[in-house]
Amino acid sequence: MPDTPPIEFAFPDLRKWEKGAAPYIHVLESGEPGPTVMVASLTHGNEVSGAIVVDALLAAKVKPRQGTLILSFNNIEAYHAFDRRTPFKSRLVDEDFNRVWGRLDEPATTVETKRAQVLKPFVERADLLLDLHSMHDDCVPLMLSGPLDKGVAFAKRIGTPVDIVSDAGHAAGMRMRDYGGFGDPKSPKNALLIETGQHWRASSVVVAKDVTARFLVETGVLEEADLPVGGGPADAGEAARRRGDACGRHQARQLHAGAALRRPGRDRQGRHRARPRRRRAGDDALRRLCAGHALVDPAVAARRHGCSPGSADLRPGWRRIT
Repeated sequence: MPDTPPIEFAFPDLRKWEKGAAPYIHVLESGEPGPTVMVASLTHGNEVSGAIVVDALLAAKVKPRQGTLILSFNNIEAYHAFDRRTPFKSRLVDEDFNRVWGRLDEPATTVETKRAQVLKPFVERADLLLDLHSMHDDCVPLMLSGPLDKGVAFAKRIGTPVDIVSDAGHAAGMRMRDYGGFGDPKSPKNALLIETGQHWRASSVVVAKDVTARFLVETGVLEEADLPVGGGPADAGEAARRRGDACGRHQARQLHAGAALRRPGRDRQGRHRARPRRRRAGDDALRRLCAGHALVDPAVAARRHGCSPGSADLRPGWRRIT
């Protein structure tokens, strides 16, 4: 992979979202009982696919059907410092925002700890969290479910991507997705961290839209009809399939394999289907895809198509679930 990968999409101007419940944090209330659901982007400033999704949700003026929806741009200062000549440097300003959550009781002396203090009450309020990330390497999407069974079960309900990794956190510090009740096996709170693919591949945006759509529908705060045009799960497989590189082709198969929702219309065999049909990770159908396109093992398939399986077999404390 070259030192500076190509940037395949335009970065959104996010300054219009500065004013919210707190800077770059928006709280959307339904007025009806239900869970508080949070979608977080830009935990690292150069991981932009999630910011595109959150920008689109705000621009569409979505309103939750029940409960509360919190949308955030986390390390916004790092994002605003992005320089295409040195794109990896804007991951952070002073330190990694996703390693400070175990020391929020200490004085905030860095850009990231100060920002985490602003985010803290919103993260504590959330019952369910999706933290949108992307990766340095050009490899397949991964869902990091955390070390607890509840995270694994939640990832399977979302249904995509195919690769789910149960990980023990990070030695350098607590991540946001492990903070508070998210990391407590007795708490009903739950969190997922999605790695959508290489930072600036167009397919990473496809994956981010797809997973966010499924998360919001699964949690009940939105229905599929509420999602922005082009932001629903049914569009993701075709968009990823249009990519000509090997990793894009594998991602397209992942998206089909993990399809949690299908629009009304016709299925792959052309048969009429009157209403959306749910699939669950682990179902037999999930491993068959369509006839003649079986995906037996995600890591093996990734290697066949020239992609790394995301180094899930290499990092200490990581355990592949699917």
